[in-house]
Amino acid sequence: MTEAPREARVLEAVVSLVDSLLDDFDVVDLLTELTERCAELLDVASGGLLLADPLEQLRVLAATSEETRELELFQLQADEGPCVDCYFTGQPVSVADIKSEADRWPRFVPAALEAGFASVHAVPMRAAGIVVGALGLFGHRPGALNDADRLVGQTLAHIATVAILQEHPPTPSTVMQQLRNALTSRVHVEQAKGFLRESLDISVEQAFELLRNDAHTHGAHLTDVARKLMTDRQSRQQLLASIAESASAPPL
Repeated sequence: MTEAPREARVLEAVVSLVDSLLDDFDVVDLLTELTERCAELLDVASGGLLLADPLEQLRVLAATSEETRELELFQLQADEGPCVDCYFTGQPVSVADIKSEADRWPRFVPAALEAGFASVHAVPMRAAGIVVGALGLFGHRPGALNDADRLVGQTLAHIATVAILQEHPPTPSTVMQQLRNALTSRVHVEQAKGFLRESLDISVEQAFELLRNDAHTHGAHLTDVARKLMTDRQSRQQLLASIAESASAPPL
């Protein structure tokens, strides 16, 4: 079967994501899907979203894979890298060959190379005149983003920002509160991932996929499933058993 033209795939992705914004959606789940779309539509292997908290400290909100999430976390710990620069300057960053930036990012570059990435890019997320985060894009081979890819990446970053802020028209004060709400949602998900990893003896990435699958299967929000797993002791064992059953079920 012939693959649809790239322009059609981009439009389909945008329509799908915007449709989700018009329905009842979970912000962490939607933004994880958005990073997956980055890998499908752009010449990159994965993506990650960093969001600033009210103290202007960047936090990881979503990522295509656990490997990407760990690299984003390392970038924050080292306080250097494409997303950090993008957030503080408010300008896109595009590095075709990461080896060329060893002097600029002496700690981040070796970590990115060790993780298998050869090119890195970032586009800013903005709302009400404020830079609220950055969308990082990571490639397994050297290569620059062309103008079309950069436009698609920026469009996806805008959609991510709208997803976080859509509840109210953005103003500096409402932006800060909605950033706080989104980051709190991610904390619940991270706690649940760790709990499932220990309880089911699986990887963190597998734990996240099981949480998403359970939420989708039961028409629930990812964040609500995670919060229930961590706070509702009465139903925890039943929910854990349901998630564990889906983990052992054969693929369809």
